[in-house]
Amino acid sequence: MQPLLRLPVRSSAGMRKLTLLSLSLLLTAAIVADEPAKKPLSPATKTEATVGGKHITIDYSAPSKRDRVIMGGLVPYGKVWRTGANQATTLKTDTDLMIGSIHVPAGTYTLFTIPNEKEWTLIVNKQSGLWGTNSYDEKQNLGQTKMTVSAPKKPVETFCIVLPSSKEQKSTLSMMWENTQASVPVIVH
Repeated sequence: MQPLLRLPVRSSAGMRKLTLLSLSLLLTAAIVADEPAKKPLSPATKTEATVGGKHITIDYSAPSKRDRVIMGGLVPYGKVWRTGANQATTLKTDTDLMIGSIHVPAGTYTLFTIPNEKEWTLIVNKQSGLWGTNSYDEKQNLGQTKMTVSAPKKPVETFCIVLPSSKEQKSTLSMMWENTQASVPVIVH
């Protein structure tokens, strides 16, 4: 009777090479798995607030200055900006709001801005899930409102959006980066 499967006989030198190769592959895999994951340059960030008992969430990516000129440089004046990095900034509200002069019904929206040196324009857009400004459609704007520009108390390295929680039915939405702070009132209906 003949065996069904015939395995080649390996020499002891060949087995040592195979063993060393296997060990080196395992060691390499262990070293790679042990390396810390690199932090993204513009990590996903969330601002959550309860204003007048209602929940508001803003999801955005937070880029850092990293020795760059931001306002009027990386973020040009007079052009629509995704208001952060990567995917466009998303606003979710479980109640109707007034953001500046815009009536915002409960729902999910994209926030864009048009930065300028002395004044910003906040845009609330009905589209959602957009990447950057590539698919921005002005016809889908729910509305636009002016934002007041001031200087923060100290330079801001990483872009941030702040909406403080408040028991009252009002708060202030602020966007800060570098030497600029743009703010607009938010009122819960």
